[in-house]
Parts: sequence; structure tokens; C-alpha cells
Amino acid sequence: MADLLAAQRANPYRVRAYRRAADALLAIEEDVAAVAQHHGLEDIDGVGKDLAGKIREFLETGTIRAYEELKTPLPPEVQNWSKLPGLSDSLVTYLYFRLGIRTLPDLEQLIRSHLLRTMPGFSGSEERLLDAVRERLDS
Repeated sequence: MADLLAAQRANPYRVRAYRRAADALLAIEEDVAAVAQHHGLEDIDGVGKDLAGKIREFLETGTIRAYEELKTPLPPEVQNWSKLPGLSDSLVTYLYFRLGIRTLPDLEQLIRSHLLRTMPGFSGSEERLLDAVRERLDS
């Protein structure tokens, strides 16, 4: 999950927390299922209430809903946004998953708000990007 979160430019502290918890789980001698059964997951260094819940969910169901959501690929029309001037794959992923930018009109509104220029990874001209978005909207 840490790698997927990092790819989506999630909060670096959150990414680090997932990595620390994974390392801590690998370091324990006892079976994780046994620890969970005794309600001791939160006693493991780096495993808080939220991560303990995800571990229990995995032990009970074989998956973690949040992980499955993270693995969900971008819709093809959104993946193509990375071909627009100034947008990269990681920035498009961030816009989609973290900011909820789902459509070209949403993206156009974000560009017009001038917030995009404040985001790390944006490397272009707002005017050029806005023209490219308008061109796609008109076609």
C-alpha cells in the first residue's frame, strides 16, 4: 500500500507509516493472526488503530478494500490526460484520486482557478494546457 500511496503522492508521513508497520510486522516472531486474535496488533510498534483494522480485514477476508481501491486503474480517458502539456502520470493520478478531478470540465475549472500551478509536478503553461483541454472538449 505504501508504494501505491507514494505513486499517488499521498502524504509522505502516511506512506512512511505503512512502511514502518510492514517492517514491524515482518520483525515479530509470533504469527500475525495469533497476535490479532489476542487483540495485540496495536501493541506492535508502528501499528495504530487504522492499520490494525486493515490487518484484521485482510485476515478475515483475504483483501483490504482500501488497497483494492488504490490498485484501481484510472479510466482510459483520464490516463490520456498525461499526454496534455505539463501533466505527468503521477500528477494525473493525484488529481483523480486525491482531488476528485474526474472530467475534463473539472480539469478546466482547476486550471482556471490557478491552483494547478501550485502543485508539485506541474511543469507547463496554464494557457497551453487550457487550450489543449478546450480542444479536447470541442472534439
